[in-house]
Amino acid sequence: MSERRVIVYPPSGTGGRRVCIDDQMLGTAYSLHDLTVFLQNAGLTGWDELDVAESECIEWHEGGPEVWKR
Repeated sequence: MSERRVIVYPPSGTGGRRVCIDDQMLGTAYSLHDLTVFLQNAGLTGWDELDVAESECIEWHEGGPEVWKR
């Protein structure tokens, strides 16, 4: 995973956070579960929610894995 760049953008006013991997928009995640599913579908298989929350390879903007609403 360290070769892929994952960015989780700040929460929107209506909730949810945009997610990009390698400059490709994956969608808007509304929970850590959503983010985990997006990453698994992008080929990062074998990761669960704890792996995603603790990963240093994910760039979190304006809040970490516990922040989903503004």
